[in-house]
Amino acid sequence: MTKIKTLVFGGGEIHDWQGVQPLVVNALSAADALEITTAQEDLSILEADNLSPYDVLVFHYTVGTISDAQRDGLSQWLAAGKGYVGIHSAADSFRGDPDYRNLVGGYFLTHPPYREYQVSIKDPEHPITQGLDEEFMVADEQYILDYDPRVHILANALWKGETMPVAWTKSHGGGRVFYLALGHDAPACKHPAFCQLLLQGTLWAAS
Repeated sequence: MTKIKTLVFGGGEIHDWQGVQPLVVNALSAADALEITTAQEDLSILEADNLSPYDVLVFHYTVGTISDAQRDGLSQWLAAGKGYVGIHSAADSFRGDPDYRNLVGGYFLTHPPYREYQVSIKDPEHPITQGLDEEFMVADEQYILDYDPRVHILANALWKGETMPVAWTKSHGGGRVFYLALGHDAPACKHPAFCQLLLQGTLWAAS
């Protein structure tokens, strides 16, 4: 069977990507279908031909600056039928780049203190959410997001009495995007629901 070539890329400021990346790889390693490569910090991997060997990109990066060549390389690669999975701070990367924000489907605004809160599955029939409890508790940093109303919300959580997305999907040309707002730090990335959403989301995005 041909393996799904998966690139897990971490870096940037603020978040402990060094602690998160091994746990992301561990969660994805539960699927024999994935052949995993890791990379860190050097955004030139997003340029034109550098992404071409991969079927899906799993991205956990914070703030930073993306060049036109890097953003266009990512966008064109994805639109050609590949998959992008953004974890947590992927929605807080490249704050000055509206095209990147559009690719992800939304962007970070703020967050309440790290705390325990309830996540509710909105679409239990989707391949990404199948097998999950329809409500579960997490200890994580809840992201408050501005997002495109056209994204397909898979899960949400309450914030000040309003629902806020925790996971969504969207298309980008012929490619698939899955964004998961969970995964602030290493303990959060050990939660079984995070691991299951990440794994099933990556398989979905790559298919």
